[in-house]
Amino acid sequence: MIIAYVCYGSAHSSIVAASIHVGLLPMRKLPTYEEIISLPHYDITDGSQIGIPFYMGTDEFYNDVYAIGAKNGRKILIKAVYSFLEETAISKDEIILIDALPTIGLLTKIGGMASRRFKMVSIGRPITVYGILKKYDNFIKLVKEVKNKLEIKS
Repeated sequence: MIIAYVCYGSAHSSIVAASIHVGLLPMRKLPTYEEIISLPHYDITDGSQIGIPFYMGTDEFYNDVYAIGAKNGRKILIKAVYSFLEETAISKDEIILIDALPTIGLLTKIGGMASRRFKMVSIGRPITVYGILKKYDNFIKLVKEVKNKLEIKS
């Protein structure tokens, strides 16, 4: 099965959620600043990479886990993928797409805009990390919900 966390720019929320899912970040405690900024693809994605799935690893159920940015088209992307699967008679059970953007708050959005859009990385990146740490429980809850669904399916 394929698990894909979808967010705006595949630089923050989808990267963090997918990283928790595959064990690159802890489930039981807050990660450090360094753990977050050292994640693959964290706060480095540019506009040309929107829509490209980034492989983040394999989970304990042997599912491949990805992060994808879709800008404001997250809901359309999710609908399009599921519709495509239906039209081609490929089982919808082969993929789970999760909108990860609701896990973050205003601080991460502001930091992300400063870092990615305005290229003020030295200011924006620390703000994104601080925002993620403040909302880390949201990420844990999201990943636990996804893993619970996977346990039920297996």
